[in-house]
Amino acid sequence: MSQSTIKGDVKSFLSRHVRGVDVKDSDDIFTMGLVNSMFAMQLVEFIEKRFEVEIGPDDLEMDNFRSIDAIAALVERKSSGDGARANAEGA
Repeated sequence: MSQSTIKGDVKSFLSRHVRGVDVKDSDDIFTMGLVNSMFAMQLVEFIEKRFEVEIGPDDLEMDNFRSIDAIAALVERKSSGDGARANAEGA
């Protein structure tokens, strides 16, 4: 899956929850006050289901979810052969 597709899907998800706010790919959604702890968990659940990746405890660092760019990078890492192999080894 391309990074532009990932970013588009994440941006679409965010726009349903933060109406009227134009979020750029590099914007820090936590600093902007757009994300609370409850929404952060919804975001993790969306990412796991939409991109068929498993977000483990080691992935739950705020830096992985701070921006659309960061989320797309996380999804790419988790979707890669290396990420899938690390998940299988940790299981």
